[in-house]
Amino acid sequence: MIETSFLQIAQALLWPVLALVALAFVYALWVGGMTLMEAWQRWRLPDYASLPCDAAYSMDELEMRVLRQIEPLRLLSRVTPMLGLIATMIPLGPALQSVATGQGHEALAVFSGAFAGVVLALAAAAVGLVVYSVRRRWLLAELLSIRKARGVQA
Repeated sequence: MIETSFLQIAQALLWPVLALVALAFVYALWVGGMTLMEAWQRWRLPDYASLPCDAAYSMDELEMRVLRQIEPLRLLSRVTPMLGLIATMIPLGPALQSVATGQGHEALAVFSGAFAGVVLALAAAAVGLVVYSVRRRWLLAELLSIRKARGVQA
């Protein structure tokens, strides 16, 4: 009874998880493109800054802005691999049952879809981690220069 309920719940999660993986992949491509554009702007304009450097914001407020900017990227790089694993594991049980009953061609089709989900999830996570690292370094450098300009100790 409980096993059947768990199986049904897991099967019901497959499409939402795949949709989240697809959204994460699209988001990763979007933020990757935005980061490339920002890198180009930083290369062309050495004084480029994405943080306001006027005194209207305290250092705590600027730090919070930095966290708000990079937190979605951190979550993308950490949660997406888990979604990929879920997308792989859900169809694995029925695929193994197909192999056990001698229907290997059906299992192969299920495995292909499952592995495609994990590949997209890992690609999204990789892009997210790279973008997170680059943007974090840029923003921390900006915070440091603002601190120095204001004469604030770190």
